Amino acid sequence: MRAIPLAAALTGVTAALALTACGGGDGGGGDANAKSDASGKSSACSLQQVGVDVGPANAAPAAGDTGNIPVTVTNTGSGACTLDGFPGVDLRAGGTSWTLAPEEGAKAQKLTLHQDEAATFTLTYVRGEAGSGAAVRTLRISLPGHTGDKQWKWPYGDVAEKSADELDATVSTFRTAGD
Repeated sequence: MRAIPLAAALTGVTAALALTACGGGDGGGGDANAKSDASGKSSACSLQQVGVDVGPANAAPAAGDTGNIPVTVTNTGSGACTLDGFPGVDLRAGGTSWTLAPEEGAKAQKLTLHQDEAATFTLTYVRGEAGSGAAVRTLRISLPGHTGDKQWKWPYGDVAEKSADELDATVSTFRTAGD
């Protein structure tokens, strides 16, 4: 049996850990900052490990006007998590629900949020005529790659309908500060 000096062994272990942390040596080229489980997969952010703040809104004051509602997702957990795709946003009026489509031309991004880091997205809508638009009362938000949702009261008035199946409202992709 050949003896390896302790300093040389530690250097080898340190180099291996550095390669692993940088995403090198695995051939995968994945997001080295994402939290991984035992199988090596990135963990999606869950509503249990993030805080979600809705608003303050630039609400549409009258029918035909456009309003914007920023939504901030902050990782309050102890480890990193990943947002990979668009947020799920549903608007509900009574027993009817509309899932909002991404804004035209938007491309989903993969973002890693470390503890206390935040990402935002924007819900944009056109205010409808009272009584002829969708009388939305509830906003529901879910995160990509994770089941479950949270809901908030919708205080922004009726939303214009493009058709019975589609509201005049969209959702942007996730962005971090500076994007």
